[in-house]
Amino acid sequence: MTILEVCQLIENSQIGTSIRESNNYWMLNGAHVLSLAMSVGAIFWFDLRAMGVNMRHVRVSEVYRQISGWMYGGFVTMFITGVLLFWAHAATSYMNIYFRIKFLAMGLAVLNAMYFNVKTARGIAAWDANPVPPPGVRIAGIFSIVMWAGVIAAGRLMAYTF
Repeated sequence: MTILEVCQLIENSQIGTSIRESNNYWMLNGAHVLSLAMSVGAIFWFDLRAMGVNMRHVRVSEVYRQISGWMYGGFVTMFITGVLLFWAHAATSYMNIYFRIKFLAMGLAVLNAMYFNVKTARGIAAWDANPVPPPGVRIAGIFSIVMWAGVIAAGRLMAYTF
């Protein structure tokens, strides 16, 4: 069985059909977009601090502490609603080049965040209060912004190529 055939089974399942034909589908889509804005907005704010662009007088760890709930809460909601949206249009999404770009960019953004949390953040005590963090931290921030912008752009382009 190919991936496309699995996606067709998912899309044509009773749950997939129920989601797709629901009068409340627009609310699911709206919740996905709002949670994306909440999560990525908080990530963007943190990335700007990690790049040394804003809030230079505040420790990086303090900025992270203050917005991490918004980042994670938005991401979890975005993920759940995204899975449900995919369920409703699995085969259609799988065949869409922008879905593949979105999925790749999201995967790279998540890997970047995991790398930051596991590797880069270990040495945070040495540069936490610096107005401009080390180059590796700044590069991770730029990469994060580029990848999440790719997720958003590809997601919007999906809507025009269904």
